Amino acid sequence: MIESLSSLVLAITPDAGNEGFMLLKIVGIVSGILGLIFFLGSAVGMLRFPDFYTRMHAAGKGDTLSTMLMLGGFGLVTMDDFSLGSWLLLIKILGVVLFIYLTTPTSSHALMRAAFEDDEMPMTEEDLKKANRKTAKK
Repeated sequence: MIESLSSLVLAITPDAGNEGFMLLKIVGIVSGILGLIFFLGSAVGMLRFPDFYTRMHAAGKGDTLSTMLMLGGFGLVTMDDFSLGSWLLLIKILGVVLFIYLTTPTSSHALMRAAFEDDEMPMTEEDLKKANRKTAKK
């Protein structure tokens, strides 16, 4: 796998001086695609999980990881050279990633706590069995 990826990098590279930059772009693109896959998993979790708490867990975890992967990949793709402008852009993107890393779990926790204080109780196994019986009768 890695050998074929390195041969792909060498085949695409127009001249011998840009192997490092092309490798950064490929890593960035792969990171962005992984981020999209995690977004898809988060969306599926939002639809499939039975109660508010498990849905919030899927949204909080999936959103944080996927956003960090996609923004990190974008930062790597935009590194055209190691100039000051490229580094400043990368640092700004990493600042946004850090902000999302800190705020998304905190907001998910605040929403879950507010729901718990509003007497929204998590589903138990008995609740799930009752829901399965109701859907089986239909």
